[in-house]
Amino acid sequence: MATQWQTFPIEFKGGLISNLSALQHGTNAIGSATILQNLEPTKEGGYSKIRGYEKWDSNIVPGSGPVLGVKVVNNNEALAVRSNGTNSVVYHSSGIGWTSKLSMASNGGRVRFVELNFGAGHKIIMVDGFNYPAVFDDSSNTVTPITTSTDVQGAEYVAVYKTTLFYAKDTNLYFTAPAAYDDFSIATGGGVINVGHQITGLAVFRDQLIVFTRNTISRLTGSTVGDFLLVPITDRIGCISGDSIQEVGGDIMYAAPDGIRLLSATDRIGDFGLNIASDPIAKNAAAFIKSSSDFCSLVLREKAQYRIFAYVQSEQHSVASGLLATKFISQGAEGMAWATTKGIKEYCADSKYTEAYDETTIFANEDGYVYELDTGSSFEGNIIEAIYESPYMPITDPQTRKTFYKMTLYAEPTGPMNLDVNFKYDFDTSTNTGVIQPSTFNVSSTGASIFFFGGTSSVFAQTTDFTATASQTDFVTQDVPYTVGADKNKVTVTVNGTETTGFTVASVADGSNYDITVTLNTAANEGDEVFVVLIPPSVTLATTFGGELDRVYNTNVIGSGKTVAIRIEDSSTNPTFTLDTAILEFRQNDRQ
Repeated sequence: MATQWQTFPIEFKGGLISNLSALQHGTNAIGSATILQNLEPTKEGGYSKIRGYEKWDSNIVPGSGPVLGVKVVNNNEALAVRSNGTNSVVYHSSGIGWTSKLSMASNGGRVRFVELNFGAGHKIIMVDGFNYPAVFDDSSNTVTPITTSTDVQGAEYVAVYKTTLFYAKDTNLYFTAPAAYDDFSIATGGGVINVGHQITGLAVFRDQLIVFTRNTISRLTGSTVGDFLLVPITDRIGCISGDSIQEVGGDIMYAAPDGIRLLSATDRIGDFGLNIASDPIAKNAAAFIKSSSDFCSLVLREKAQYRIFAYVQSEQHSVASGLLATKFISQGAEGMAWATTKGIKEYCADSKYTEAYDETTIFANEDGYVYELDTGSSFEGNIIEAIYESPYMPITDPQTRKTFYKMTLYAEPTGPMNLDVNFKYDFDTSTNTGVIQPSTFNVSSTGASIFFFGGTSSVFAQTTDFTATASQTDFVTQDVPYTVGADKNKVTVTVNGTETTGFTVASVADGSNYDITVTLNTAANEGDEVFVVLIPPSVTLATTFGGELDRVYNTNVIGSGKTVAIRIEDSSTNPTFTLDTAILEFRQNDRQ
């Protein structure tokens, strides 16, 4: 008797998982991934191709070796530190070149920063593990060493807790008098606390200062030298890298010897949870922790996302690895979904909400440039290799063969999309010669044309998607087979999805085609998505049909197996897209 087709929905959620056996994974975590590279789990649902990076300043930071530290000061303003071969030099930029502000006494190590304002204006304190700390004064645009105490020369970490500045050096925690960054006098409230172990990081969390060592975690409470109290949280596990410490969604994330851990408050006053947040990706996390001794991390606050990168100086940019985690609930590790990154090489990084209420994220490595992260659709002109691979799913019965006929993919492109899709059957083992693995097929949406009906033939509009640079006004669509001229009725322009009429149009002949320039009256901001639609003069607007990119893609598939896995790849500079759901149509064969 004929068996009817059945459907099997796969909702893309759950992120990367590597702590389950193959069959358990495919049975209990449908929609999660065995490979999730350069695709981020999103709070809105699905997996989105990550955005790329591009030069924040087109000029190189002078010097040699890795850029030792970067700090976002304000909108379009940053600091960078790099060695000139003899000394570490602090540079300042507004995006159009680097100006030296201070040459340290000697070469330093990795630079860490903290911001403060004790009533005398916005300042940034920096330490590098060798030299005296230094202070950047935002109002005067100057950098000055802090030489009032030899005790803090060589401080490695710095933090502001209430109105006191804390400098960590070896096992000691030096602190200033209240509302001062350079007064260490005991008479005015300065002092020192010995924590008994080499300090590996500091973080302010829930009205207390968390002090990390490699094997312990403690918390400092109180407001002044009179009531400061250091209390242990744990003496069994600590932090291996202070540059991995970030606050994400109300918890502290950090790299520990056994993975990425979470320090979170509990319902009990003064109690903390110390979950291993990376448990779902235990294999990936273990390999990642062993891959390097240098780590760098940052937070993308709008995405509730933590990213950590392993740095190996001799490694090519294209193979540099990282982990990312999106937090779906305010506290705890349970609502966290993971992925990996490939192609982002970071030695130092910083992210900050600037005065323009935009989040600016920058990073640098040994090539000397400072890059802006999470912008554009390429890695500084190079492709982004995004891969999703599902577990092998039995769908119904793992001992019964299924024949597959069709896949419907629900996706949300933001422009051209070109995906390579593979179906793999029965764990794709080389010894199972009775299973034929089908060839790759393509799912694409060009995003380059909008279809019109009218007259005796169909014609196409010319559409172009731009990612704006800072203050960009002109957007040029090349090789258009018709001229639009100044007739704005045949041009549609949207900026970040909102249509605008504030623009002018000009056409220049280019052989048999035209280059058409749209000039915005108000300059776009860096990273803005500008979408230009040029409608042929022969088409009346009343004949327009459609205009949105496809979101549903139906594809016939072939093959059969007891289990099936799906692999989706995009290796391009196409803009971001989101994988939402896939629906498989199949027939279950009789048991044999």
